[in-house]
Amino acid sequence: MIISWHNSRTAPAAALLLLASTALAHGGHEDVPEGEGISQEPIIVRSRWHVPVQVVGTVVALLAFFLGHGHKGRQFEKNVHASFANSLMLLLVVQIVLGAYLKLHLSKGIHGKLRRYFVAAHGVLGKAMPVISWVQMLFGGIAALGFCRGDHLGQCLAHFIMGSAFIAYGILLLIVLLVGQYWLRRTGRSQEFFDSLVIAAWGCVNTFTEHRWGTAWVKNDLQHTTMGIVWWCAGLLGMWLSRKRDGQPKRNLIPAIVIMLTGYAMGGHPQALMLSEKVHTFFGYSLMAAGLTRIIEISFVLNDRSTLSPDGSDPHSFQYLTPFLLCASGFLFMGATEEQIQLLADGHVTHVSYILVLYSMAFVLFLFANILLHIYAVYAWPESASRSSSDEADADGDCPKRLSFPQTNGHIRTHSEAQQIQDAEAFELQGLISDEENETGEASETPLGPKKSTDEENPLVPKGVPRT
Repeated sequence: MIISWHNSRTAPAAALLLLASTALAHGGHEDVPEGEGISQEPIIVRSRWHVPVQVVGTVVALLAFFLGHGHKGRQFEKNVHASFANSLMLLLVVQIVLGAYLKLHLSKGIHGKLRRYFVAAHGVLGKAMPVISWVQMLFGGIAALGFCRGDHLGQCLAHFIMGSAFIAYGILLLIVLLVGQYWLRRTGRSQEFFDSLVIAAWGCVNTFTEHRWGTAWVKNDLQHTTMGIVWWCAGLLGMWLSRKRDGQPKRNLIPAIVIMLTGYAMGGHPQALMLSEKVHTFFGYSLMAAGLTRIIEISFVLNDRSTLSPDGSDPHSFQYLTPFLLCASGFLFMGATEEQIQLLADGHVTHVSYILVLYSMAFVLFLFANILLHIYAVYAWPESASRSSSDEADADGDCPKRLSFPQTNGHIRTHSEAQQIQDAEAFELQGLISDEENETGEASETPLGPKKSTDEENPLVPKGVPRT
């Protein structure tokens, strides 16, 4: 349990701080030598928080690992939490070794050819750590209570996988809302295209896995299977409606409707205990509320636009409701397994108290996600976190004018918006640098190619930040 406690908290922080800031080479021009087109600094450098966070996280993980094996008191049979801990530590060791190797900045000969693969592996492991840690945390809670054994395993898998999926969906929506609008715009797709794609894929899986074919239909098999059919049918429609006739991205309400239907269906599952029925019912209400708020957001708050805040610095307060309700729905569903409900019934815990506890957990997780995204956004785009000294109040004195730059189509773009687009383009142009330049360390001289970063692991760091 200790290692899961550590990983569930430090790994997301390490992963986001690892991507803490973006290059500011397009910001000021005061450091450019006279007669030169660019300054001598590399276009991208590493965040000063990278190594300290990695070191602290590693030390805490190692201490937790050994302390977890030295505890007294309750003893446990062989379980997935204990087995997965060893795999998790192996991944951590690999991550440390890769980081240490990349820290040496070896780029000559064979090292220049291998470095790109080590950089990719280092990044993949770092981004996977929050997900893996979440899984280990769930394993820890299950092992501590001795749940999900024998005939209960199937129901546990369904509840914890689906509940985690709702939480992940909510957090992904929050990420897109606060820091992902430019990425979404560059994909040329609407948010609903990706939502519908996942819904269709998940529906195909559910259609053929919710019933053991060749056996009798029992309990909720038919209901689960028909839900899978609805998902892939609606997902296909949602993907089709996510583009205009000219190919431009288009918002639609299909994913929101699917969420509402899923809440209605799951909330109406027949249950053995009254307590379980009430928890499932409230879960259905929460999920339907998430779908309803999504419809209101797209149709009335955004009026079919992609966003009100292109840089994510000032989203409409209503836009937080859907991600939060999805997180709350995930906790409610994960907390509604037969064994958990029976434990609550034996302890005479009412459904009201239990639902409030689960919602409290959702509030804390949603706060944690917002804090991490705030840290990322502040380091990545500091301009969006502060008002320019040149801003002036409007005639009424209520609405300050934003520092902006003109676009060719007549619209205006703020400093942070222009900076984010330029940084994304600079990051993409790194891939145009040849293998020979990687080995010799020479930067491209083409006017379209910015200087090659000397530290590829973390491309999103501000200029002038000292390397660690």
